Amino acid sequence: MIDSRLNEIFKAQLTESEFNKLSRFIYKESGIKMPPVKRIMLQSRLQKRLRELNMTNFKDYIDYVFSKDGLNVEIIHMLDVVSTNKTDFFREPVHFNFLSETVLPEFVNKQSGVRNIKVWSAGCSSGEEPYTLAIVLSEFAEKNPRFDYSIIGTDISTQILQKAVDAVYKEERVANIPFEIKRKYFLRSKDRANPTVKVIGDLRKKVRFGRLNFMDSTYSIPDTFDVIFCRNVLIYFDRETQEKVIQKLCNNLKPGGYFFLGHSESIMNMDAPLRQVKPTIFQRI
Repeated sequence: MIDSRLNEIFKAQLTESEFNKLSRFIYKESGIKMPPVKRIMLQSRLQKRLRELNMTNFKDYIDYVFSKDGLNVEIIHMLDVVSTNKTDFFREPVHFNFLSETVLPEFVNKQSGVRNIKVWSAGCSSGEEPYTLAIVLSEFAEKNPRFDYSIIGTDISTQILQKAVDAVYKEERVANIPFEIKRKYFLRSKDRANPTVKVIGDLRKKVRFGRLNFMDSTYSIPDTFDVIFCRNVLIYFDRETQEKVIQKLCNNLKPGGYFFLGHSESIMNMDAPLRQVKPTIFQRI
């Protein structure tokens, strides 16, 4: 039976003024837009935080958010709650085909000695994208002995990054991956009541993960990359923020390096050092 305190939490309503205050804060800290139609969604998602903090109303929660302790700690939890983390293995496969058929052969033909390509999955969510990249690059490496690679995955949500590090997924998440690839790169759990798969250790070692907020003035990533994937992330930002994020990402992209956007995203009329190669595929000028 749910106790009276939990009932109070479930009944907690996020008023319009409280929502406006939080939405402005979320936008300032993360660039994520929270229009009024998302008030009920935000209320529902934050009720879990109220429960964890032993609070029964949003006024107390907002007071905490804007307190000294809250500003340092709660922002990370809040962004974990409001971040959208929808992704799949081999999502938008045309990008991975272009990578394996065009980008990688071009890369090895230009390099001498050991050819080590660096890839950044910016907005990597729970890891499906960087592990897909690792599969594609590993398959290519098998046919090109002097080719090697490294991948960095970043996201704003610490909770979702932990899922990426754990690399454990529901078996249904890999249902559409060819059997030979699944057998090669995933381990099936023995618990058939809750069937899961885990990315093999050799592949996990090739991917590093870290937290990054696109709203930071500069990105604390020392590397420059040959390829950057930033897909289905910019749609949550307004146009001005999108342009600033693109410019900062390009600071870490080598001249001639490739930049991949999501299928519904565009940089048309943006001030960005990129030229279009194919729809949603660009090259650093």
